[in-house]
Amino acid sequence: MEAASLLSSSCFTASSLPSSLCPQNLHHRDLFPLTVNPQRCRIAVVCKKLSFCTKAAVRGNVQSTGVPTSVPVRVAHELHQAGHRYLDVRTPEEFNAGHAPGAINIPYMYKVGSGMIKNPNFLTEVSSHFGKYDEIIVGCQLGKRSLMAASDLLADGFTAVTDIAGGYAAWTQNGLPTE
Repeated sequence: MEAASLLSSSCFTASSLPSSLCPQNLHHRDLFPLTVNPQRCRIAVVCKKLSFCTKAAVRGNVQSTGVPTSVPVRVAHELHQAGHRYLDVRTPEEFNAGHAPGAINIPYMYKVGSGMIKNPNFLTEVSSHFGKYDEIIVGCQLGKRSLMAASDLLADGFTAVTDIAGGYAAWTQNGLPTE
């Protein structure tokens, strides 16, 4: 369940809100910026799209589960221009046929016969090119592999990972630059 729906779409009274979810505790722990209405203890998540285990939240032990944010290709292009690094997780053959300028190719899956298998060294290879706090946009051909790759990266401790919805196909359809 998204934090925004868990927190801002539900109205808690101060007495019914678990202490771990009280605005001052969340803000004090720097989990994310908050906007608070003290009359109804209404909380709205402003910056990050986080996901929480509801059982943990009820017990007061809130943990993020790493759901990647997906953005349209035009937003991804703007992020790339602003300094986010582009991780292309397509196969080498797909990458060599064309890619975004400056993209780094680390396949999430390899083509084997008529199917595909996951790259067993994916996280190690990404770690050799990117730091855990680097701002990374992740793209593939249509958007499925990049979403899986972004999820794996978040689970491995990467903190600033954004999935490119629609992938390279949408990138080229929107006339964005390629090499």
